[in-house]
Amino acid sequence: MSMPQAAGPEAGLDPRRWVALAILLLASFMNLIDVTIVNVALPSLQRSLGASSAQIEWVVAAYVLAFALALLPFGRLGDIVGRRRMFLLGVTGFTLASALCGLAPSIEMLIAARVLQGLASAMMTPQVLAIVQVIFPPRERGQAFSFFGLTAGLASVAGPIAGGALIHLDLGGLDWRPIFLVNIPIGILAVVAGQRLITRMPGHASLSNDFGGIALFGAAILLLVFPLIEGRAYGWPLWAFAMIAAALLVGLGFYLWEKRRDRRGLPELLPVSLIENKNFVLGTLMTMVFFSGIPGLFFVLALFLQSGFGLTPLESGLTTLPFPLGVLLASAVNRRLGSRLLPQRLAGGALVLALGMLILKLVVGSVGDTLDHWIFVPPLLIAGFGMGNAISALFQTILSGVPPRDAGAGSGALQAFQQVGGALGVALVGEIFFGTLGATMGAGDAHAAYRAAGGNAMVYEIAAFLAVAALVPFLKPLPRSQGGAPAAPVVAEA
Repeated sequence: MSMPQAAGPEAGLDPRRWVALAILLLASFMNLIDVTIVNVALPSLQRSLGASSAQIEWVVAAYVLAFALALLPFGRLGDIVGRRRMFLLGVTGFTLASALCGLAPSIEMLIAARVLQGLASAMMTPQVLAIVQVIFPPRERGQAFSFFGLTAGLASVAGPIAGGALIHLDLGGLDWRPIFLVNIPIGILAVVAGQRLITRMPGHASLSNDFGGIALFGAAILLLVFPLIEGRAYGWPLWAFAMIAAALLVGLGFYLWEKRRDRRGLPELLPVSLIENKNFVLGTLMTMVFFSGIPGLFFVLALFLQSGFGLTPLESGLTTLPFPLGVLLASAVNRRLGSRLLPQRLAGGALVLALGMLILKLVVGSVGDTLDHWIFVPPLLIAGFGMGNAISALFQTILSGVPPRDAGAGSGALQAFQQVGGALGVALVGEIFFGTLGATMGAGDAHAAYRAAGGNAMVYEIAAFLAVAALVPFLKPLPRSQGGAPAAPVVAEA
């Protein structure tokens, strides 16, 4: 990657900052590509390890959930012990966890390793953007951050193809395992180069984490997500509904805990000023709903195309390629618009996404006994274009209504709830898909069962994106003149 150079010598600037940026981008690429690679590999994983439908959901949900739970505390820990140190620990942990995933002898071990992957990802991800903020002067940050958008786009395109190709090649008879093992040399390179080239950044020992808030927040999310994923397998017993009710009570306890710490002037995991900011709460809800659709979509598509209609992982990856291409196309358009027409772009993008899902539902329902992958190009391209338009506008619109003093906490919280939405989406869409599949498979027509399951899952996708569009008029962002906070760059995971 050819990196631009600063225009002339500047005191205090690290001359290696663009090389350091390349290392940060390499680690981000490894993390992002892992998400899309796993989606393509799910059917192969299920067959190889004899996993149940609930267990295969946990392969996705365990990573997303661990990442969401640890993002805020590890972001704060980076401020305390040093961002460079936390980044290198995160990359090291992600590399080791990838090795454990690739060597996992059972589905239970794989799920446990995915939890470790999610925790390690939460260690390194917040530090990446924070390091860029430190090593680049304001005039270069926009250019530096633009590389993250490019990296995310390349990862979303390369992931399905690379995952499908690795499984198709069956390197050394390892089947799906190379999709994780490929991270090992990349991670080692990032750690060695990062140790040498990323500027040392001392921490602030006077800062502290809100461990009580971490425990309450984590408990609330686990109590909510676990029964959503496991409830169907056990026939929705009473304990599942009791856990969901308990999640609401623990969530209330989290709010009261944060309010108590606010009164005492102690550090808060999530500032009370944000929890009581109606605009931010609405934006957080919209973020969760919006991102509940994307992971669930690719989870269902991988199973529909491979388990339902016999496509290879490579063919499945190529079939879904129009979606990230649509995202890249929209990114080029958004770059020209900047911060203009944000509410209109958010509502319009969500509506285009819903339209793409509606067309995809019709396409899924029209598939016969043989599948032509070309019929998936229009709906996925339309949906990807809608997502690319909505995603940037979503975060900018929400954060423009956050007071500047809370901008950092607001950005971190939105990223955390983005991941919570992904975990909830996999649980809800998985419930619809597998529930329909189980109810219709007994009729003897497997293709009809998968058509019904895929079509019903698309109903949730349509409803989720329509809901986001409907809520846009209720957002009241602050004008820039009133001190609205600029949006921090956020990388979306498909």
